[in-house]
Amino acid sequence: MAESVRNEFVLKVSGKVIARASDMINKKIPTGEIEVLAGNIEILNTSKPIPFQLDSLDTSEEVRLKYRYLDLRRDEMQNRLRVRSKVTHYMRDFMDKHDFIDIETPFLTKATPEGARDYLVPSRTHEGSFFALPQSPQLFKQLLMMSGFERYYQIVKCFRDEDLRADRQPEFTQLDVETSFMSEVEITSLMEEMIRGLFNELLEVSLPKEFPSISYHEAMELYGVDCPDLRIPLKMVDINEIMKDVEFKVFSGPANNEKERVAALKVPGGASLSRKQIDDYTKYVGIYGAKGLAYIKINDDGPSSPIIKFLGDEVTQKVIKQTQAEIGDIIFFGADKTRIVNESLGNLREKLAHDLDLFDKEWAPVWVFDFPMFDVEDDGSLNAIHHPFTAPSGDIDDLLDNPV
Repeated sequence: MAESVRNEFVLKVSGKVIARASDMINKKIPTGEIEVLAGNIEILNTSKPIPFQLDSLDTSEEVRLKYRYLDLRRDEMQNRLRVRSKVTHYMRDFMDKHDFIDIETPFLTKATPEGARDYLVPSRTHEGSFFALPQSPQLFKQLLMMSGFERYYQIVKCFRDEDLRADRQPEFTQLDVETSFMSEVEITSLMEEMIRGLFNELLEVSLPKEFPSISYHEAMELYGVDCPDLRIPLKMVDINEIMKDVEFKVFSGPANNEKERVAALKVPGGASLSRKQIDDYTKYVGIYGAKGLAYIKINDDGPSSPIIKFLGDEVTQKVIKQTQAEIGDIIFFGADKTRIVNESLGNLREKLAHDLDLFDKEWAPVWVFDFPMFDVEDDGSLNAIHHPFTAPSGDIDDLLDNPV
């Protein structure tokens, strides 16, 4: 019987469970302290050879996704789903203890302008009309507030028709919360309490008693994104003033335009990057609209770059001083519309951190405050970048006079 058994066969084994000898104990596996003295073995089902071994570390993502049912049998994937289950269980318990009500909201709804494209579902009963899958339950939870439900929550699936990226996917799950008559301090304190408890319960990690906070403007100015990863010790530096009078129009043009900016990103140890690596990063920022990626390397024998001849030694030294660059570092530049510079250098910052392992090891939560309601498009029109169910930080008249 034993000779006919192969990998992935389903067996029924009857026998006696005994403790392993002390020199045979293996605490790296769940059954490492016991063994079974088999009295009978029965093959319940056979198996053909599977496309990849479950313990293989070099299986491509494409193969893993094609045979997802096998991929989900791996310990790593099972552990992730178990952790996710514990996270949602903890959140539900926490919200219930604080008198929040779990209310389901509809999935088939009316399309409303939000931050991404909607998934549309054709209506059978109303020909030519479409439902939209919700990007968030925003409208429904506002109706619940109007209906007297002061504390609502839902662990809900949301849908956004946008390109797949590391932080973007067509469908995702979020903890959705809404309250009435709660102050900013009260809601942030409540969420901090939940997050601290969650990290302590599942990861045995102690987060700060109070989370730091920065403004939206500061986040965009320093990190280029509205949800910065503060574990990355890289910051963008504004060098508009340095570049206003240079003859190099690629820099002086944006530096003298209030809708544009020139920014620098210093990368410690980046002078060792090869030409090919820099070319790859140039292609990467092109995804976000950047027309190129200028740089200056700080070598033992001084700064080197194709752009130094356009800037001159004095301006180059001012940039080095402003960015606090040292020998062995590289400085990348962005010069364009403010949005393009922020997005390109902000995402480059995160990619460099991943590629060069620049992350600090400690968790770094942060609140980002004072999001603007609108942004100005190139043609001067306003584009909503936040949902309208938000109290303006100033008087409502201020919002009417100066929407941005």
